[in-house]
Amino acid sequence: MNGGSAPGAAGKAAHTPMGDPRPTLRARDVLAITVGIVVGAGIFRTPALIAGEAGSATAMLLAWTAGGLLSIIGALCYAELASAYPSMGGDYHFINRAYGRRVGFLYAWARLAVIQTGSIALLAYIFGDYVAAVLPIGPHASSLYAAAAVILLGTVNWLGVRHGVRAQRWLTLAEVGGLLLIVVAGLLLAPAAPVSSPPRGESAIGLMMVFVLLTYGGWSETVYVSAELKDAPRRLGRIMVAGLTLVTILYLLTNLAFLRAMGLAGMAASDAIAADVMRLAMGNAGAVVITLLVAIAALTSANATVISGARTTCALGRTFPALRWLGSWNTQRNTPGNAVIAQSLVALLLVIAGASARDGFRLVVEYTAPVFWLFMLLVGLSLFILRVQDPGTARPVRVPLFPVLPAIFCLTNAYLLYSSLAFTGVGALAGVAVLASGLLLLLFLHPAPMTDTVPGSSSDR
Repeated sequence: MNGGSAPGAAGKAAHTPMGDPRPTLRARDVLAITVGIVVGAGIFRTPALIAGEAGSATAMLLAWTAGGLLSIIGALCYAELASAYPSMGGDYHFINRAYGRRVGFLYAWARLAVIQTGSIALLAYIFGDYVAAVLPIGPHASSLYAAAAVILLGTVNWLGVRHGVRAQRWLTLAEVGGLLLIVVAGLLLAPAAPVSSPPRGESAIGLMMVFVLLTYGGWSETVYVSAELKDAPRRLGRIMVAGLTLVTILYLLTNLAFLRAMGLAGMAASDAIAADVMRLAMGNAGAVVITLLVAIAALTSANATVISGARTTCALGRTFPALRWLGSWNTQRNTPGNAVIAQSLVALLLVIAGASARDGFRLVVEYTAPVFWLFMLLVGLSLFILRVQDPGTARPVRVPLFPVLPAIFCLTNAYLLYSSLAFTGVGALAGVAVLASGLLLLLFLHPAPMTDTVPGSSSDR
């Protein structure tokens, strides 16, 4: 979709009955969403996998640093797009403008059927697994806790955006505090590990970066609340960069703590690296602490994923008349209530399906990674396309060193798309097949007539 002028009166009137988001979020709310969705359960799993592919401790730490810098470059690209086109549709909105609504539909479909709901279900299961270890209530405790988490988070966010972001602030504080506890335990309390040989002679850079950037993943979700942030054009970029800088520092400190306590070879051999470090520092009590911390981290990321994912689904409902029910925005609670319900139901179905057939963390990487990196690449390219097609739109935030930094972002995404396909192989087919099924849906769904903006953008108000 091209053009960025304000919609006409007729177009605005058509959108108004569905309700529009109001700018009620503060900087600390968006910062909590940014940090909370990035610092998820991945930091408790991927360091061991990355250490196993690293040829040295230096290579491992450089990979984590590079991941933070590349994420910040990506955040600058997203900040320009979000400042020019603030919308609850986020990058769905950018893809619509650059490539048209049918490509946009495929992305929104992928988020509803694969990326967001799959992430919510996985995080809910991680939460359930760890809570069941502390509070077992029967043979299906993990599944019951996971289902309860999906229902609880869906209800909180259906009740209103203030309830969702208030929960997010407290969960993020607990999550960051827990990571700092691990840092103190590994750097100061645990005995230093003896020097040992690295697990492999040279680094597998591509595979390392797939896991590193997976662990940094989620920062792009911040743009889904750009239409709800007060004074968003000037502040969004700074908030995203500040959040990712904080996350990078936390990740480096956490890996330094792991490295000191276990050594590179010990990290690579660990199946539960954070629990092992806490056990070295605090005994069995440390294992209980880390169990609760992982549960909190999973719940924090799941809540942020519910917040951002529902906004894509709401924007999708406003683009395709047949899905209009999804596009309703409750102005009293300032939340896309129907989209929250739909997303929670899909996630709950995935939890039920996974009760007897789950292959864990690596399976979800295989299922989601190729689809995710494909659309991330398209968003990066859309920055170039929209600068050419829509030069008249004001861009309060502009990517510095254009076109160098956006080119780095696009090349990184292209390389990770290739690496994820090469790494996952057959496992990627399921996610690609679900994406392809969206093409069949397009035979029956037709987009609404084009206006100058996508409903739900700030200029619609």
